[in-house]
Parts: sequence; structure tokens; C-alpha cells
Amino acid sequence: MQHDLIIVGSGPAGLSTALHLAQVAPELIGRTLILEKAHHPRAKLCAGGLVADTEIILKRLGLDSSEVPHVDVEAAHFDFAGKGLSLPIGRARMNAEGEKKKSAIFRTNPRPKNILRIIRRDEFDAWLARNAESRGIEIREGVTVNNVIPDKDGVTVETDAATFRTRVVVGADGSNGVTRCCVLPDAPIHTARVLEVITPSQPPPNSSNLGEAPRQGRWGSGREGGAYFDFFPVPAGIAGYTWDFPTQIEGQPMRCWGIYDMNIFADEKRPSLKETLAQEMARHGLDLAESEVNAHPLRWFSPFNAFAVPGVMLVGDAAGADPLLGEGISIALGYGQVAARAIQSAFAREDFSFHDYRGRILLSPLGQTLTARWFLGHIVYALRWRWLQSALWQNLNPLIFVLAWLFVLNWGKRMR
Repeated sequence: MQHDLIIVGSGPAGLSTALHLAQVAPELIGRTLILEKAHHPRAKLCAGGLVADTEIILKRLGLDSSEVPHVDVEAAHFDFAGKGLSLPIGRARMNAEGEKKKSAIFRTNPRPKNILRIIRRDEFDAWLARNAESRGIEIREGVTVNNVIPDKDGVTVETDAATFRTRVVVGADGSNGVTRCCVLPDAPIHTARVLEVITPSQPPPNSSNLGEAPRQGRWGSGREGGAYFDFFPVPAGIAGYTWDFPTQIEGQPMRCWGIYDMNIFADEKRPSLKETLAQEMARHGLDLAESEVNAHPLRWFSPFNAFAVPGVMLVGDAAGADPLLGEGISIALGYGQVAARAIQSAFAREDFSFHDYRGRILLSPLGQTLTARWFLGHIVYALRWRWLQSALWQNLNPLIFVLAWLFVLNWGKRMR
């Protein structure tokens, strides 16, 4: 079966590639096919944070994420051992009328400029896929790709349903995707570790008998609308942070907890992620043993990564997610924009070597941001002295704010 372009995976990176291609080279859309092994809505392990850059890119695509069930965060707190920098974002409330109904979800109205919106990935991806299909993009679900074989004349894609022949393949099938394994089997692997837990929005009534007393203010007034990122595990050799912030499931207010480790100290003895997360949750009155723990690896970006071979290019987690914080959705959407331009150029020049794709990524605002985060991750997490981490997050707030403004947010404005 002949197609000019096959995208493997219908997550944000693959769908963004197709949606951006519909803008810059609409003549290719009728010759484009997206293959997805699951069926939307499909389960996806992801905390689901949409930062301001996500909204910028979606707006340019003519999309509005407020159509997806969500929670808008009122403030983000970047802490070390419970103290640090608080960035007020906006006033969160349960619905547009401000009535805290049990079945409602948090929304902010009017929307602040730098919002942190929390979605469930199964709902977000399904919404994005529906919008792609409405624009003429073909998605075939329930098709598992088993092999991707490039040659001098194109690429063969072997699946459990059929064998496809195409000119270009975009690997958007995630950190453990088959595309990268097929075309770059010997490429270095940089993988972070992530655990994620969903709990009720409020602690149990007997929370005082679990571990330490909850830190002051964490379960107090306004707690439900805040997002908390605590870097206390760094001195122990966990290169990352714990998080907790509001979310929703089928309209019911819930809370998402987790721990991220960039994993740059993999050869050293470190406390387990599960134990560290359990201790943090216990300090806030929650027992990790009562919740389902989900674990997943995350392949992170390095400026030395390979991103393509002739006929095949990688996007999203397959190419590399944010190393510093593990943030992936806006990054995936950004990869799609860069990839669409590269595909447009390849068909215009009839040159499918993609020898310039790595340069396109690194020179783009997306690549500049990822490179900066890669550098910061190796610096910030290597400074493991407790006193220094405490000073960094608790006393150097202006510096943290500037770094966050320059390297964590607002790169999407410069994407063209």
C-alpha cells in the first residue's frame, strides 16, 4: 500500500506534525496516514500539565484546550523541603459560576496569561485526534507497527494488518517506540524514571497518624488549586523532584502525585523512588500503599542525539523530552512544528535524507530551550549539597524566576 507519509503514533507529537503539515503543505494531507496501535481514548501515563507554550502552539493551530476537561492551577510552588518560590497564576474555581459542585472541575475565568492547565492524556489525545480527523487527516487505529525498514527508494512499514510502502516515516511512538529501535538501534539511551499516583483531592480524616505532621499550609485554604514541585530528593542522588497538583477524573476532583528522576546518577546507590514518594505523601497524610503506582521511563533530549536517518525522522519522546523537568506535551507539539517544515522542504526539494533535521531542531526555539534545560539539569542536579539546594530554592528566588522565565516558559512565542 502506497503513501507518501506515514506517522507512527497518534499522540501530541504525531498529531502536531500532521496538523502543522496541513497548514504549511496541505497538498500532502491526502497522502498522509497515521498509524496508532491503540484506540482513542487510550490510557497514557502522563501527569498532563499544559504550560503556556502549549496554549500558544494550539492557538496557532486554531485549537482551544478549554474544550478538554481540565483543572486550571492557581499557583505554582517550587520548593526545597516545603519552602521556596511561589508563582501566583490566577484564581482557580470549580466551574464558570464559581460554585464548588462535587461533580464540577476547576476552571479559571478570565484565563491568566501564564496558565498551568492540567488535563488527562487520554482525553487530550482523543480530542486532538478528533480535530485532526476533522481536517482530513486519516488515522488508522488498532494497527501495530512491527518493523520500519528504510532503503534508498523509500521506507517499508510492516504492521500486523498490512505492509505499507512510503517515502517518509515520522516516528512519534514514544520513548519505547519501535521506530527508533529499528532505525537507530545503537544510539545512546538517556532515560529518566517517573512514578505517578492519583489520590482523592483531600487527605483522609485520620491523616495525623501517618508519618510526620503535614507541612503547614499544604492542606489549608486554597491548597486544592496549587501545584507543588519539591526538590528535596536531590541531595540523596535523585536528580529531580516530587510533585503534586490538582487533576480530575470524569469531573471528580482528584490529586496527582509523582516523582521525577533525570537519572544521571544511575551508577550510584540511591533511595528508591517509591520509598521517597511514599515518605513525601505520608508527610501530607496519605498512604502510598493505598494507591496504584504507575511507572514509566522517559527518554530525554540531548543535543548529541541522532534525530533522523534517510527517510525517517523522530519527534516527541522518541526524539527526546525535556531533561530538566520531564515536561513533554508542549515539547511534543513543538517537535511537530519543526518536523512539518522539514517534511515540506523535503518534498519540495525531493531530498529525503533529512541531513538538516538535527540542525533545524537545535537552531529552533524548541531546540535552544531543550539544550538549555539539558545543561541546567546537569548543573542543578549535580549540586547535591543540602545547604546549596536549600539556598537555591529558598533564598535565590529572583534567579530561579529569571531562569524559569527564560528556559522553562515562553519559547513557544518564538516558534515560527
